Amino acid sequence: MDSRIVSGSSHPSLIHQAGRRAASGKRRADPESAGDSSAMQSHRLAPAYARLPMLHARLAIIVSFLALPVVACGQDSGYPITPVHFGHVRLDDGFWAKRLETNRSVTIPHALAQCEITGRIRNFEIADSVLRGVIPEGTFCTRYGFDDSDVFKLIEGMAYAFHANTGDAEIDCRMDSLITKIASAQEQDGYLYTMRTMKPEASWANERWINDRMKGSHELYNAGHLYEAAVAHFAATGKRTLLDVALKSADLLVETFGPGKMLTVPGHQVTEMGLVKLYQVTGRKEYVELADFFIRQRGRGTPQGETYNQDHIPVLEQTEAVGHAVRAGYLYAGMADVAALKPGTGYLPVLEKMWEDVVAHKLYITGGIGAAGNIEGFGPRYDLPNLSAYCETCAGIALAFWSHRMFLHFGDAKYMDVLERVLYNGFLSGVAMTGDRFFYPNPLETIHGTERSPWFTCACCPPNDIRFLASLPGYAYATRGNDIYVNLYIGGSAEVPQGTGLRQIRQTTDYPWDGRIALTMGPGPATSFSLRWRIPGWALGSPLPTDLYTYRDQSTDRVTINVNGSPATFAMDHGYAVLTRKWNIDDRVEIMLPMPVRRVTAHEQIVDDRGKVALERGPIVFCLEGPDQPEPWLLGMVIPDSSTLSTSFRPDLLGGVQTISGVGLATKRTLEGETRISERRPFVAIPYYAWAHRGKQQMTVWPASEGSAAKPEPAPTLAYRSTITVSGGRGWEAINDQLVPSRSNDPTLPRFHWWPKKGTTEWVQFHLPEPVRISEVTTFWFDDSGSGECRVPAAWEILYLDGGTWKPVGHPSGPAPEKDRPNRVTFDPVVTSDLRLSVRLRDGFSAGLYEWSVR
Repeated sequence: MDSRIVSGSSHPSLIHQAGRRAASGKRRADPESAGDSSAMQSHRLAPAYARLPMLHARLAIIVSFLALPVVACGQDSGYPITPVHFGHVRLDDGFWAKRLETNRSVTIPHALAQCEITGRIRNFEIADSVLRGVIPEGTFCTRYGFDDSDVFKLIEGMAYAFHANTGDAEIDCRMDSLITKIASAQEQDGYLYTMRTMKPEASWANERWINDRMKGSHELYNAGHLYEAAVAHFAATGKRTLLDVALKSADLLVETFGPGKMLTVPGHQVTEMGLVKLYQVTGRKEYVELADFFIRQRGRGTPQGETYNQDHIPVLEQTEAVGHAVRAGYLYAGMADVAALKPGTGYLPVLEKMWEDVVAHKLYITGGIGAAGNIEGFGPRYDLPNLSAYCETCAGIALAFWSHRMFLHFGDAKYMDVLERVLYNGFLSGVAMTGDRFFYPNPLETIHGTERSPWFTCACCPPNDIRFLASLPGYAYATRGNDIYVNLYIGGSAEVPQGTGLRQIRQTTDYPWDGRIALTMGPGPATSFSLRWRIPGWALGSPLPTDLYTYRDQSTDRVTINVNGSPATFAMDHGYAVLTRKWNIDDRVEIMLPMPVRRVTAHEQIVDDRGKVALERGPIVFCLEGPDQPEPWLLGMVIPDSSTLSTSFRPDLLGGVQTISGVGLATKRTLEGETRISERRPFVAIPYYAWAHRGKQQMTVWPASEGSAAKPEPAPTLAYRSTITVSGGRGWEAINDQLVPSRSNDPTLPRFHWWPKKGTTEWVQFHLPEPVRISEVTTFWFDDSGSGECRVPAAWEILYLDGGTWKPVGHPSGPAPEKDRPNRVTFDPVVTSDLRLSVRLRDGFSAGLYEWSVR
C-alpha cells in the first residue's frame, strides 16, 4: 500500500469523531483548511507531503490511543482482539471520572505552565530562530536532549482529553500553538531535535544519530513520542499539522536506517511503537519494517552492547528482563505490535518468557517494576527491597502498555490483572489527588517521609501520567468477533462494535470499594454472542498468576453471576467468565466479586519481606501511614496473624477511601539494645495510592507480622537525642535512627551520603543534649561499590568542641575505615556537648554513613 491516507475501514461503524464534528458543522473535515495554515507553510514541508490527499468527512478511523494498537484507514492492527476505542466509552463513576476531569482541568494546564517556565517550549522557538537565520546559534534552555519529548507527550494527552470532551476549544487552541512552534523547529530534511539544531557541537548529538545507541542522545526516542502525539492529534482533530511533521521525520528515518544503511538502534525504545502507529494511519509498510529492524538489530553490530538498554544479545535470545525498566517495557510493547503485523517474527514466545520472568520474580505488590535506582531498572530475581524501591511511574505505565498488548494477543485475563494492579496502585500513587504534584519513584516504605514534587528536571513522568490517564476508557472493553470482553470495572456507558452496528452497554458499580457490578444491555444488532467477564485473580484466591505473592488464608466467598435476577451458568476460559446467549435490550447481568481483607505473603526469597505481611482488599493494596496511627513511629508495629481485621469506608478521609483497622503490637528498642513489645496498639491502613498527602510521615506497605522483622522505635540514646548538622549531603535523619545495616550497601535501610561531592573533606556533627563524658564512637559506613560512587572514606578523625575550639580526641584506637561491619573506636575520655566526625573522601569518590553511635 502506498503512502496515501485512505478512507474506509474494517470497522465502518466506528466513525472518526473529527468526521462527525465536520458533518455537524462544529469542525471542518478538510485538513488542508483546518488549523493554522501558516504553520504548514513555515515548517518547510517537502513536496511529497503536499501530495497527501485531503481527509474526507467520511474517513473512518479507529484509534486505540496511547498504549492501545491503532487501527486506521483500513489498516488492521493484526491483533486477534480489538480494544474498544476510548472515544466510545464514557466514564461517570465516583472514582475515575473525577480523576479524568482533574487531569483535564488541572494537570494539563499545570504541565503546560511548567513546560513554559522551564524552557521546554522555548527550545522550539530558539531552534526556529536559528533555522531562519535570525540568530547564528542558540542556548538550550533545559538540561536533557529528550526534553522535547515532554512536549510531545503532553500534546498526546491533550489530544485524548480534547477527544473525550467532544472538543475543548482551549485545548485545541493550545495544541495549535504548540504544533506551530514544533513544525517551525523541524529541519528541511525532517530532522527534529532542538538541542542539536541550536548548536550541534554543544549538543548530545554533535553528529546526527551517532550517540543515540550508546551515549543516549535520545534523538530516536524523541521521534517516537512525536509519532504517537501526531497520530493522537490527527485522530482527535482531523488536522494534519503535526502528522505531516511526523511523516517527514519518519521518512528521514526510513532513508537513514536499515540493511545497507546505518545499522544502529534507539538507545531508548519507543520509536518502534510510534512507527507502527504511523503505519496504521498511512499504510506505509516501510514504517513497520523499520520498527522490526530496530528490534532485530538489538544485540548486533556493537562490540559492547549493554543490558541497560536490552542491547546485549539479540532479542530472540533474551530470556530475562534486564536493564532500564521503561526501556524494556517499551521494547516489549513494540515487539508485540510488530508481532501482530508480522506473525513470523518469533517475538511472541520471547515476550511470554519475559512477562513471566517479571511477574514471577521482579514485580512489586503495587505493580511497580524497577527495584534498582542506579539504573532505574530491574535488579536480580527476587531482589525487591521496599525502602529503596525505585518503581518509576513511567515504568508502571510501560508495564501496562505491554500487558495490555499481551492480552490482545492471547485473551488471557492474567495480563489485565497485572494492568489493573498497576492502575490502582503503582501508577495512581504517582499523581497527587490534586493533579499538580507527582512522584518519580514510588517506594513501598519510608522512614523519614517524602512528598510529591510539582515538576522534575527530568520530567518524563508527568506528561506520561497525563496521556495514560486520559486514555483510560480505552482499556475497559474489547471485542473478538461479536464477543465482548469486560476488562475494567468502571461505571459508565459504551458503544461496542458488533458486526456492522454498535452494541450499547451500561455498567454500574462502586468499584473498587464494592465488588457488585451490573451491566445492562442497550440497543444493538440482534445476535447471539459471548459476554466475557474478567474474574480478577484476587477474587479467585491469587494476587498474581505466579507464586511471587500468595494469600495467607483462603476465602470461602465465591464469585456469583446473575442474569435478569437468576443465577447464571457460565464457563471459565483463561480467567474470563463466559456467558453465551442471545442478548436483548434491558438484559441485566450482575456479578459479585467478594472483597474480604486479605493478608499477603511474599515469596521466601524476597529477603526484605520475610516476617512481614501486606494487606489487600479487591484491587487495592493498602499501607500504614503516620497520620492515621496513635504514634508517629509505625515501623515497629507487628500485625500478628491472630489480629482481627475490619474494614470501613471513610468518606471524610482523603477524598473518600476504604480503610482497614486492627490492633497490633508496638515494639521499642531498649537502652541495652534489645527489642521488646511495649504495648498493644491500634492501627489504620489506607490505600497505597493515597499516601503522602498529609506531610512527611512514615509509611510502609509491608508491616511486620513477626517481631524479628519490625523496625523498633528507637531508644532515647545520647545520639538519638542529639541535634545533627552536616557539611552537606542528603539523608542525615538516618545517622541516629538505630537501624544498623547487614552490609555497607543495604537497600532495606536509609543512609546519609555526601554525593556528589568527591575527594573533599566533609563533616557530620552531634550537638549533644548536655555536656557528657564520651570515650567511644561506632560508625557503619555506606559503600555502594559496583553500583555507585560512594566508598568508605580515605580517613576520618573524631573531634570534640572544647572552649569554642575543635580538638582531636586523644589516642584513638581502631583500624582504618572498613566496610560491611561496625567501626568501633575508643579514645581518651572527653567531656563535651559537641562531637564531630571529620571525613576525608577518597579521590574520585564520595562517602556516606548508615549509623553513628556514641558512648
